[in-house]
Order: sequence, then C-alpha cells, then structure tokens
Amino acid sequence: MENRRDSFPFPYKPYDIQEQFMKALYSTLDQGKVGIFESPTGTGKSLSLICGALSWLVDYEEKKRQEAAALLQEGEASLSVSAAPSSSSSSASAEPDWITDFVQKKAERDLVSKLKEEEQKRKKREERMEMIRNNIHLKYASKRKSCEEDEAFALLQLSKEEQTAMPVDQEDEELIVAEYESDDESKSKSRFFGGEDEDDEELVEEHVTKIYYCSRTHSQLAQFVHEVQKSPFSTNISLVTLGSRQNLCVNEEVRRLGSIQHINDRCMEMQKNKHGESHLATTLLNFQSKVIFCWLIFFPSFFYLFAEKQHHEDGAKRKRGPPKSVCPYNKALALQQMRDEVLGTVQDIEQLLKLGKETKACPYYSTRLAVPPAQLVVLPYQMVLHEATRRAAGVQLKGQVVIIDEAHNLSDTLSCIHSTELSGAQLCRTQSQLTQYADRYKNRLKAKNLMYIKQILFVIEGLIRVLGGKVGQNPQSQTTQAGTEMYTINNFLFKAQIDNINLFKLQRYFEKSMISRKLGGFVEKYAGSGVTLHTHSSSNKENRRTEGLNRYLQALNSNPSSAPVPSADQQGASEADKVLSASPMMQVEGFFLALTNSNTDGRVVLQKQGTLSESSVKFLLLNPAVHFAQVLKECRAVIIAGGTMQPVSDFKQELLFSAGVKEERITEFSCGHVIPPENILPLVLSAGPSGQELDFTFQNRDSPQMMDEMGRILSNICNVVPGGVVCFFPSYEYSRRIISHWEASGALTRLGSKKKIFQEPKKANQVEQVLNEFSRCIQRSAVDRSGGVTGAILFSVVGGKMSEGINFSDDLGRCVVMVGMPYPNIKSPELQEKMSYLDKHLPHSHGKNPGQALVENLCMKAVNQSIGRAIRHRGDYSSIVLCDRRYARPATLAKLPAWIKNRTSTHSSFGPAFAALRKFFLEKRQKQE
Repeated sequence: MENRRDSFPFPYKPYDIQEQFMKALYSTLDQGKVGIFESPTGTGKSLSLICGALSWLVDYEEKKRQEAAALLQEGEASLSVSAAPSSSSSSASAEPDWITDFVQKKAERDLVSKLKEEEQKRKKREERMEMIRNNIHLKYASKRKSCEEDEAFALLQLSKEEQTAMPVDQEDEELIVAEYESDDESKSKSRFFGGEDEDDEELVEEHVTKIYYCSRTHSQLAQFVHEVQKSPFSTNISLVTLGSRQNLCVNEEVRRLGSIQHINDRCMEMQKNKHGESHLATTLLNFQSKVIFCWLIFFPSFFYLFAEKQHHEDGAKRKRGPPKSVCPYNKALALQQMRDEVLGTVQDIEQLLKLGKETKACPYYSTRLAVPPAQLVVLPYQMVLHEATRRAAGVQLKGQVVIIDEAHNLSDTLSCIHSTELSGAQLCRTQSQLTQYADRYKNRLKAKNLMYIKQILFVIEGLIRVLGGKVGQNPQSQTTQAGTEMYTINNFLFKAQIDNINLFKLQRYFEKSMISRKLGGFVEKYAGSGVTLHTHSSSNKENRRTEGLNRYLQALNSNPSSAPVPSADQQGASEADKVLSASPMMQVEGFFLALTNSNTDGRVVLQKQGTLSESSVKFLLLNPAVHFAQVLKECRAVIIAGGTMQPVSDFKQELLFSAGVKEERITEFSCGHVIPPENILPLVLSAGPSGQELDFTFQNRDSPQMMDEMGRILSNICNVVPGGVVCFFPSYEYSRRIISHWEASGALTRLGSKKKIFQEPKKANQVEQVLNEFSRCIQRSAVDRSGGVTGAILFSVVGGKMSEGINFSDDLGRCVVMVGMPYPNIKSPELQEKMSYLDKHLPHSHGKNPGQALVENLCMKAVNQSIGRAIRHRGDYSSIVLCDRRYARPATLAKLPAWIKNRTSTHSSFGPAFAALRKFFLEKRQKQE
C-alpha cells in the first residue's frame, strides 16, 4: 500500500509547484519507480529534492521499524502458543507430529532470533549516532587514543632510523608485481590484498537505507550541501560528501604533485607502506599499560627487539628496508574520529578539508568509512555511473535510492565516462616503459607475471602497428597517412591481430596486480636515469644511462627557459611536461577495459593525423543504456532531475527502454516557473532591421550580409536593454569570424559605445576573472548613468565554459541572444556512427529517423541550457531573443521548455519584435521608479 504525505518540512512556505514536486517525488520513491523530474532553474529544485526525499526516508525507516516490531511480537506470541501441549494428534501426515512441530518451531525461533538481532543492530546504530551528535565523552576518548597512537607512530619512526640499509637484492621491492599464481579471483585475492587490519575490520558496517545524490561538478555538489544545511533536516541527517583524492587530500607533500595520477599513485604508495607496518603498529597500540610505554620511551632498543621478534614470528619473507614515507593523516583512530564528526554534522568539501587538518585525519578515507551508516551520500557522477569507480568508493546501490541531478546530458555523460582515447605518443611511451620494467626485473618476476606483461606488450604493439607505426622508434619521426577509419570491436581486434588475447583475463590481471601503479612508480623513480621512451639499436649502455625520459620529453615539448619569470603559456607547457612524465599505463588499462564491451555497443575509431605521435585510437560507446541498466536494476528507485529535460520521449527511448525498463515503472513530472508571465519575453526573430532573412545555416552564415545584419540587431538590442546582455554563438570558430568581421566593419565600435565588450576566455581558469569584471562593469553603469555606457555585453559559445552552471541573474543577464542554431558537426565520423546505430536499434517515431532526432535534440538541449542562464529567482526578469527563422518551426518550438514555449512570440519582421522588447523594459523601469 502506497504511503502519502500532505505536508513536508520546509525552511519557508513552499511554492505550489514545490509542494507538487515533493508529493510526486515521495510517491515515486515509495513505489520504487524511475522518475523524470523537470523543474526550471530558480524554482527551488534542490530544496524540493532534499525535503521530499528525506521525508520519504524518515517515513520509510519508521515504517520498517513498526513492521519489524509487529513481526517480532507476532513471532513471540506464536512461540508461546506452540509451547503449550497439543491434545490433537493427526495421522494424515507421513511424518510424526513431533517432527512437524520441531521444524515449524525452529523456523519460528529463527525468525524471532533474526528480528531480535536486527532490532539490536538498529538500536546500537541509533545510540551511536545519538552519541556522535551529542558528542558525549567522545572527543575526550578519541583525543586520548589519538595521543597514544601519535606516541606509537613516533616510536615506529624512531625504530626505522635505527634500521640498516636495504640489501641490493631487495632494492625496488615496492615496484615488483606480487606473485600472480591463479587467474581465479577468489584465490588471488588474499595474495594481492592480504588480510585486513583488525582496526579496519571493526570499522566495516552494514549499509543502511540511503539516498545517493550525484551531480556533474563539485561546485554543484557544494551548493546542494549548503541547501541541506539550510533545510529542517540539517541537524538530524547523517550526510557524507565523497570526492577524488585531488579534492580531499590534506597532505601538502602529496597535493603539490598537482596531477590526479601523481596524487593517486603517491597516496597508494603511502598506503602500501602503512600496511607493511600496520601489524607492528596495531600490536604496539594494544599495550595500553603506561609501564610498557615508559619502557619503550626510555629503552628504544627494547622496541627494536620486540619489533624484530614480532617480524620473525609473522614469517615475513622480505627483509627490512630503509624508512618509507607513511602518510601521517592516515591513522585508524584519527580516521574513526573524523568519520564520527562527518556523520554528526553536515559539511561540504571545504569544511571537510578544514576538519581534516584540525584532526590530522585524511578526509578522503574518513568519508569512505562514513558511507555505510550515512543516510545521504553526495558524490560526482562518475562514482555512481562507472562500475569500477563505484566499487572502489564503497558505493553499494542494492535497494538504495539514486538521485541524478542536472541530468539533461545524462546520455552524453555516460558515453563520455565509458569512452577512452589513446594517442600514438602514449602507446609508444607505455611500450618503452613496460619493456624496460620487464627487462630490469626479469630475474625477480614470476613466470606468470612475465607472461601477462608480455601479453600486454603484445596488445600495445598491435595498437601501434594498426596506427601505421613501428615499435621502438620515435613516434614524432614516423609519418602516417592521414584519415579516419571506423571498426566494430571484433573487426578492430582482427585488424590489430590481437584477437587471440583474452582481454578479460588481462583486465583482471590489471586490477589484481596493480601493474599500472607499479609502472608509474618505476617511471617516477628512474626518469632521467636510464628509463627512456624508446630504444636505439645503435645506443651503447653509457648512452642509455645518459638519455633519460626527461630529456626525451624536453625534446617533445621544447620550452625556452631563458626567461627568469615563466609566462602563462610556459607554465601551461610545464604542466604538460608533468603529465607527459607520468606513465600512461592507466589510460591503456582503461582502453583495454573498453574493448571488453559487447561488439554491438561500441566502435573503435582510428584517427591518423600525419605523424604517429598525433594519431590516436579511440573507443566510442554507442549504447550508454548498457551501463545504466545495472544502476536501474540494483536501485530501489532512481530519480533523474534537471532544469530542462525536454525532449523526454527520446530520453526514455535511448536510456530507459533500451535498458529494459518498462513503461509502467516510469513516472514523469514537469512544472512551470515561479516567475509571473510578464517577467519573461521570449522572441523568435526571422528577419533583421533591413529585412534580411536570418538563416544561419552552414551555407549562409558566413555571408557578409548575414554578419552585418546580426551586428545591427545587437546594436538595436543594446540601445534598449539595461545592464547585461549575453550573446551565444554556435561555435568558437564562428564567434572568432563574426567578431573579426564586426571589428573590420566598425560594428564592434558601435556596440562598444553602448556596452563594454567581454569575450569568453580560452582558458577555464580565467572564467571567474572575466565574470567578475563583467559584473563590476554592470554595477558601475547602474550607479553612474551619466556616461554613454549602459552596461556590458558578453560574447559566449553554446556548450562552452559559460553556457552551463553560470548564474546570469538580475542585471547580469537582462537579455540572452542566441545566434543561429548550434547543430553538431554532422560530418563527424563519431556522430554519423551514433546516428547509424540509433537508426538500426531504436524505433522510428513521428516519421523521423532516431539518428536525425538525435541531432535536433543535441541542438535544442544546448539552446535550452544556454537560455536558462538568465531567470534565476521569482523576482527576476529577462528577455530571450532567438535569431534564426528555423526557431519558428512548430517542431523546434515544441522542444523549448514549456514555461518558455508558452510565452514565445514569433516575428517575421524586426519592427514589431523590437517594439515589444522596448515596451517590456520600459514597463520594468517604470515599476522600479
């Protein structure tokens, strides 16, 4: 029976559409359905999701508790009744009555016992959470234990200083792949991962019913957490935010490494060092007696003897080495203390970093420990949508709820996450590095490891050859015939002559042996001292010692270093050097995994660019539903939410029906905007001031007449629109061409006399600076109206850095202008293959091919995202000008969000449209005065 709710806790009186949203959300979660929820930006979607979903979770837990209590009571009553002597004796059954009674009573006893156990676990969980929130004696106890652990840690460091140097035959022990004796996962698990520490076992908990909320960027996740903090649930909900090591690491030594791969590799290396000594630390911490600590402090040699004795008793085969770096932020008690703090208080990533530094605990590992008991887990897309990442993060979806926000590009996101590309330069570097790794340690690697490494090399060499290159030669000096080729997975394996290799076994070897991380450590340690990218047959041993990886990379990216202060471009090149100096083996591993997809679900694209180093091999996922199906199958309910989800029919067909979801399991909810109808003015312009028809098709958009007409339209708009105008172009290239034309014709100067001109920067790290200057200019113009400048105009690109996630509220975006229709490049081989795949596998609707519908949907989704930047709250107002006659087509208008489409007027001539625009802003100014 479905539960219903008529009212929801909310920080203020909700809008009607918010109440409708929460009721629909509650019903969808309670029935375990897949919901598609559309709520425009500025309508309080985040708070509606929070209050609706958490209200359901609280009610669901209470309902479970009541049902369990009723079952327990019923079971105990049944046991007490059956305990009484029975006077009836039935001989109808083949079995004696006492056997039947025994079996029945045992089943009842087992049920009662299980219910009691679950109830005890629940009570224990609730008591612990209450203690965490109230903080009774917890901080003191944790602080005392932490001090003891610090002492133990210091003693461990002291003992390491007394140890002798590592023997030659034990050098690089941490870089050697562990023995791989079986392909069977269960048998090899203990070899590669070893037994868990006792402390770690104690921290493993059963996953409670929870809600996973995921969004695209960390800034969107932080914004969501801030909304939770403002909600009525902020004090009684346990929330944990997950992120990458790059976002959550507090160890400055590791953070300074910069790149994600370097940070991950260094962190894993430190964990390995820690686990190598964890038994000593754990045993030492078990000596709680102060007498023992005194002995250890005043007689360090006693500790050394104790450690050596323990070492031999464990039967360790490897000898002690020199001191290894261990992360001081990864200690069990500190992690547990921070985990409790995280569960007790709602915190975003910035607050987690601050807490980690205060408690000397790693936020990355603490948050993962907090996942099982957490009720709300906030995390990026990849940690939910990518199975391997999901597993690594400890995310379990079985029976849970997933909310995917900002899901308008979910299909593209899934395709991007599971698509991968390798350049010829990366393949050559990997082949050289792995060959040198195998040569250096061939006498120390087991036969099974050497066999798999040779198989990996065989596949890599096949990929180099299929790109037209030769193994062992400089990829920059090798020329290839330019062109693009497309293959199915099976045909590509035949083409590369690697179809005889079991890629599934290789993938399991990658995962269990961690060869990618081992090779990364090897390259990092020996770069510049014998590890070269490629070998020369004429080079002698001395030359090989002097020609290192760094030198080769310097030749690849020759940077003049004579300037005392490096420029921004030089700094960028320096960052590129850091990326190049890392091992590309992780990317190779990802490509190998991609090749294990079904033959029909993906394609392999060979792009030859003239030289081997610039050529690439790319895996393209054509069927994102195959990876989304597992999420839909495991979860109790999935909510797909966004500001603009249109067109929903194609979305359902590509991602839900193709994943096996039935129509009856899908619910849809769409609401209008909270702004009054008079606060928005959407216009479709089919012609400009001189009567020139606006047709920005690929054939016509470069004509001088079309560019001049667009300049006149913008000039007129800037004359009547106050504050900020945001103008979107279909591509970076067209933006460059039309602005250059305006500059030459003088149109740009005329625009600049009314609005200060800003352009979307090329680099992402400059976006904030441009936006701040844009905002300050508009604020100054609003205060000082004596000058001729009435605000600013920002030239941006659809799908660029400012078309999504940027807030152009109030005066920042009083008018959004869309120049042309941003159709994707129809000649792209990838897009053509995707269209062909959809035409073959999806049904045709409304007389249109699914491939053609895809192109139109991609275009209109991009338009909807861009024009949704302006209206951000109930009191906001803005105009939207769509400059192209094609927007007037009924099928195109139907793809606009309902709250915009219903208020859109189309104009075949410029005069009436301009009059409506001038009247709109005149009325707004009069109201303000």
